[in-house]
Amino acid sequence: MELFEHIFAFNPNSPLLFTQFYFWAFFAIVYLLFALIVEGTPALKERTRLHLRNIFLMFVSWFFYYKTSGSFLLILIVLTLTNWSIAFGIRHALDKNRTWAARIWMGLSVTINLAFLFYYKYAYFGVDVFNSVFGSHYSIVNQILLPVGISFYTFQVISYTVDIFRGTVKPVTNIFDFGFYVSFFPQLVAGPIVRASEFVPQLYMPFHLSRRLFGLAVFWIVNGLAKKIILSDYLAVNLIDRVFDNPLLFSGFENLFALFAYSLQVYADFSGYTDIATGVAMLMGFYLPRNFDSPYKSRNPQEFWRRWHQSLSRWLKSYVYIPLGGNRTIFGRKVPKLLASNVNSFATMLIGGLWHGASWNFVIWGGLNGVGMIVNKIWRELGWYIRALLMTGLLTGLIIWRSVVQVPLLNLACVWVAILWVGTMVRFFYWWLNVITRREKLIGGVETTLTNALANVWAILQTFAFITFTRLFFRSSSNLDPATASETAWQTAVDMIGQIGGAWNNGIILPFLSEYWKVVALFLAGMIIHWLPTDFKRRYRIAFASLPIPVMIIAVCLVIFVIYQFVTADMQPFIYFQF
Repeated sequence: MELFEHIFAFNPNSPLLFTQFYFWAFFAIVYLLFALIVEGTPALKERTRLHLRNIFLMFVSWFFYYKTSGSFLLILIVLTLTNWSIAFGIRHALDKNRTWAARIWMGLSVTINLAFLFYYKYAYFGVDVFNSVFGSHYSIVNQILLPVGISFYTFQVISYTVDIFRGTVKPVTNIFDFGFYVSFFPQLVAGPIVRASEFVPQLYMPFHLSRRLFGLAVFWIVNGLAKKIILSDYLAVNLIDRVFDNPLLFSGFENLFALFAYSLQVYADFSGYTDIATGVAMLMGFYLPRNFDSPYKSRNPQEFWRRWHQSLSRWLKSYVYIPLGGNRTIFGRKVPKLLASNVNSFATMLIGGLWHGASWNFVIWGGLNGVGMIVNKIWRELGWYIRALLMTGLLTGLIIWRSVVQVPLLNLACVWVAILWVGTMVRFFYWWLNVITRREKLIGGVETTLTNALANVWAILQTFAFITFTRLFFRSSSNLDPATASETAWQTAVDMIGQIGGAWNNGIILPFLSEYWKVVALFLAGMIIHWLPTDFKRRYRIAFASLPIPVMIIAVCLVIFVIYQFVTADMQPFIYFQF
C-alpha cells in the first residue's frame, strides 16, 4: 500500500524531477508503452496510431504534472479547455469578417490566462505595491502557493490564441491533440516556451528516430544531467547558497566569487534542464526549439538576450515588443527609430524581469538589462573621440563624488568604470594609431585580425561581468516565500553590495582558494567548456552520436558514475521551476 501511494500520490516535499531515479523509471515505462503504440500496432492505420499516441502522452503529461504540482493540475486542465474553445470563437469571427468579435475573444483568452498568472504569482507583490502607494495595510489571509511552470504554459497558450487571431496558425480541432501540445511533459514546467506553429505540425507526423538522432538524444540527456548535478548543484551547495544565505559572514572577495559562480550555476541549471527535455522529447520523435546558444560568448547585452532563454526572448519580441510599437512607435505615435526601439526595449525588459518573479529585485534586474541594451546601442553610434571624453568625464566625476561620499555602491561604480575606461582608452589609441598607419600603409592584416580578436575577448568578458552583476538582484529574489520576497531580497542585495564594495581583507583570498579549490577548479572548467568553439562542440556531439551502441553504453555508464560522485544529499530543484 505504501509503495502504491509513493508511486501515485503527490508528495509536495518530493516533486518529480529529471534528476531522480523515479523519473527515469517513470520514463522507461512510458517509453515502453509509447513504443507499443507507435511501433507495435501495425494493424492500425497511421492516423489512428498518431491519435492514440497523442492521447496517451497527454494523460502521461497530466500525471507528470500532478506528481509535480498536485491539485494545481486542475488549473492546467481549465486553461487547456478554455483556450481550445476560445480559439474556435476567434476563427469563426475571422471567417465572418468580424474582427471586433475576434478581438473580444482574443482579449478574453489573454485576460483569463493572465488572471490565473497574476493571482498565483503576483498577489503578494500587488498588495505590497498597493499598500506602498496608498499607505494602507491590507494583507492576504490565506497562503497562496505558486503552481510549478504556470508562467511557461500560460505564455504558451496566450501565443496560441494570439497567433490564431493573427492568422499564422489554425485551431487544433482535437482536444486531445491540443491538450498534448499544452502539457507535453519534458518542457511543461520549465520550458522552452513552444509556439503552436513550431509544435502542432509535429502532432501529425509519424514517429521517426534514426540511429544518429538516438545518439544525439542520449548525448543531450547525459549532457544535461552533468550540467545540473556536477556544475549547478555542486557549486550551489558548496558555496553559492552559503554566501547568499548570509553575505555578511563572508568577505568581499568571497561574495564576488559566489556571484560569478552563480552566473555559471543558473546557466548550467536551466540549460541542463533544456538539454534533458530536448533529449527526452527527441527519443519520442519530437523536437523542441533551441533555448541557449553559449550566452556567455556574447559581446553585448543585445546579443546575450538573443542567446539566453531564446524561447522567452522570441516570445517577448513577438507579443510585447512589437505590439508596443517595436522600432516605429511609442503609444501609437511615430517617433525616431532609435527612440522607439530604446523605449520599447526597456519596457519589454521590465516586463521580462517581472515575468521571472514578483519582487522589485526582479524589476530592477530587468531594468538593468534594459539600460545595458540602450547604453550599448547609443555607445555604438558615438565616435571614438566622444567615447574617450565621456568615459574620462564619467570616471573623474565618480572619483570626485567618492571622495565626498563613501558608500560601497560608489566604490563598485568607480572600479567598474575605471576598468571600462582602460578598455576604452586602449581601443581609442589603437583606433588613432590605425588611422595614422592606414595613411602610411604600415599596418598589416595580421595585426588587425589579432586586435579584433582581442577586442572581442574584451567585449565578451565585459558583457559577462555586466550580466553577472545584474544577477545579484536575480539570485537575491530566488527561492523565497512570496509573502516576504521583496523585503528579504532587497536586504540580501544590499548586504552583498556592502561586502563587495566595502574594504577587502586581501589576506582571505589565499585561504579561500585553498579551502574551496574544488569549487574554483570546477568553475574554471565550466567556463572553459562554455567558451569552447561552437564547431568543436558540434563535432564531439556528432562523434558521440556515431559511437557503436556497446561503446556508447560504456561511455554513458562512465559518465553516470562520475556524475554520481557529485550527487548532493538533497536533490536540488531546477531554478526555473519557481517561474
